[in-house]
Amino acid sequence: MTRAFTFPGQGSQTVGMGRELAENMPVAAQVFEEVDDALSEHLSRVMFEGPQEDLTLTHNAQPALMAVSIAVIRVLEKDFDVPLATAAAYVAGHSLGEYSALTAAGALTLSDAAKLLRLRGEAMQRAVPVGEGAMAAILGLEMADVEAVVKEAVQDGEVCTAANDNANGQVVISGTKAAVERAIPLAKEKGAMKGVLLPVSAPFHCALMQPAAEEMEAALKETAIQAPVVPVIANVTAAPENDPEVIRRLLVEQVTGRVRWRESVLKMAELGVDSFVEAGAGKVLTGLVRRIDRSLTGLSLQTPTDIEAFATSLKS
Repeated sequence: MTRAFTFPGQGSQTVGMGRELAENMPVAAQVFEEVDDALSEHLSRVMFEGPQEDLTLTHNAQPALMAVSIAVIRVLEKDFDVPLATAAAYVAGHSLGEYSALTAAGALTLSDAAKLLRLRGEAMQRAVPVGEGAMAAILGLEMADVEAVVKEAVQDGEVCTAANDNANGQVVISGTKAAVERAIPLAKEKGAMKGVLLPVSAPFHCALMQPAAEEMEAALKETAIQAPVVPVIANVTAAPENDPEVIRRLLVEQVTGRVRWRESVLKMAELGVDSFVEAGAGKVLTGLVRRIDRSLTGLSLQTPTDIEAFATSLKS
């Protein structure tokens, strides 16, 4: 069995995530304390106690989700003696989850990842005035049809693009609000089962995010990046990357670029991966893996019990 570890993106956050880990595993509690220290605030309190509307704020959700993912990895490595480098052949993360993947693989420090994700969330929010951008999920159309829809939807310099290729028949579009709203009925005309606006605060992964990309480029220039202990499948290329300077460049491109998650999973399968382990909050990626290729297996690690069972299975 060849494994990849995957790391969830925004939308997987829930109040209480990571709390059981922190209460039962000192190694996990240390991760949350380190993130709190890096951000000079008690983000962990928002994670454990809410309110949900505060946790959902982009600049909180991004470092919070990363913290839970790294807590899982640290517990696995330090309490159960399962190093990531021996348990996984590749790592990959969905959008902000790519930072979690890089941190898990030793390319970024936990403190730097927390600071970068806080900035990333703030920069994305600043890039487009509230109400001017939107995102929508288009269900039941393949990518070629979605690309035709978004091309038809734009008018007078508007932006509308396929932002997340999540799975077969599950594509998220992003851009100028009017263009995204125009795209939904066009998608239905082409046979989409559903098109629904998403409750997001900004139009991520489209050209409107260019100001945020420039902020991230400046911050990443000042951030040390090491070669990861296992290759990272990059969002924007859906290919394995090891070179720190390439990773740095791709993290900038990722802000405006498409999240090629379906292609990433298929690439890992092509490279021999048959088992996907989702580390952190929720089971979104585990579900997407099965939707992309039903021959692949998926497993979610969120609690001490999950981690112990997984570690035991490796040693049996």
